[in-house]
Amino acid sequence: MLTFKEFLLEDKNGKNLHLEHLEDEILNFGIGGARGAINFLQELRNMLSGQSSGGVNMTVKWDGAPAIFAGIDPSDGKFFVAKKSVFIVNPKLYKTEKEIDDDLSGTLNSKFKVALSEFSKLGIQGVLQGDLLWTDDIETETIDNQKYYTFQPNTIVYAAPVNSDLGRTFARSKIGIVWHTTYKGDKLEDMTASFGADISKLKKTSSVWMDDATYKDTSGKSTFTAQETETVTAILSQVGKTFQRINSAKLKRFLALQESLTGNMAGASLKTYNNSLVRQGEKIKNARSHAMGYPTWVEGHIQKQIDKAKSPAGKKKYENIQKEMVREFMKYTNVLEYVITFQNLLVDAKMLIVKKLNSVKGLTDTFIKTSNGFQVTNPEGYVAIDRVSGGAVKLVDRMEFSFNNFTAIKAWDK
Repeated sequence: MLTFKEFLLEDKNGKNLHLEHLEDEILNFGIGGARGAINFLQELRNMLSGQSSGGVNMTVKWDGAPAIFAGIDPSDGKFFVAKKSVFIVNPKLYKTEKEIDDDLSGTLNSKFKVALSEFSKLGIQGVLQGDLLWTDDIETETIDNQKYYTFQPNTIVYAAPVNSDLGRTFARSKIGIVWHTTYKGDKLEDMTASFGADISKLKKTSSVWMDDATYKDTSGKSTFTAQETETVTAILSQVGKTFQRINSAKLKRFLALQESLTGNMAGASLKTYNNSLVRQGEKIKNARSHAMGYPTWVEGHIQKQIDKAKSPAGKKKYENIQKEMVREFMKYTNVLEYVITFQNLLVDAKMLIVKKLNSVKGLTDTFIKTSNGFQVTNPEGYVAIDRVSGGAVKLVDRMEFSFNNFTAIKAWDK
């Protein structure tokens, strides 16, 4: 279990403890992270083929914003709502409208006032974290000759027909939220976090629409055929063989070097290098050439620091770092080739699972708004939660998500 501070902030080793992509667990936690990723995929394969041991719980990742915390402050027993700044040196807990007025303005001000008023009616015990979906910004849109109630907290537009029970429920409410994380403890700063939220005991009110994000398949469509199970199993077999070829000692030394890339050197990391392709909507097609190109990426990033340095001493400092880092990272191209091949195979298996999960119609219709009108899209992704350890990873189609980020008209672009 993670403490509240650990969950929200970075620990002393600089590891970010928020939800990570499944394929990046090997970069986050080395060999242990790689094993964890394999176990997640095996459990998900079993779940979708009807052989689940119940070890993994699946939730839908909603594209909500902003993140909101709500619950009881153990120090005084008072209800509060808060942003992620709940755990800065001087925590910001909003218990009154005046406290909201003193700290927030504009849209955030009005949204948090509605949240304070409405969530206080729910009888929350402990603290819940959720993603806000709407307050007073539900709109009516006609898409493909169908009239919808829509809301767009971020990139994805969610829609429910105006003549549906769900649409009418949306229209009656004052606020909508998806709760996804629970915190418990005697002191706010010592609370432990667990993914998932049991909302069954919360009080119901027509002014609050809420969901716990649990993946629901009432149609039975999200079950693998025998052929699909066989395909995923074959990929997982390749994953296992590649995993066996990764030199654990070399990987450990490589990741120690990665952890040294902090501050203005963070852009030289392997994750940033990989993400540079994701942002362009490109897959890593050749693991060896990609691994061989990493030292060049490092060299180029540090060159930017050399060019920015104003003094000869500053330039010399970064030139020395550049030579040393490039020389060091050149030693790891072989292990990187296997790591990247491993990640690619994980993505192949992950995408078969995501495709199957997407085959079930979600609670709402989902679109992105483009300059040419509305375009159908899939949900942002899913979150797989280990019921034993409490750990979780996100399963996202990064190519589609990247495309949507570049082409969609965001909520703040309106």
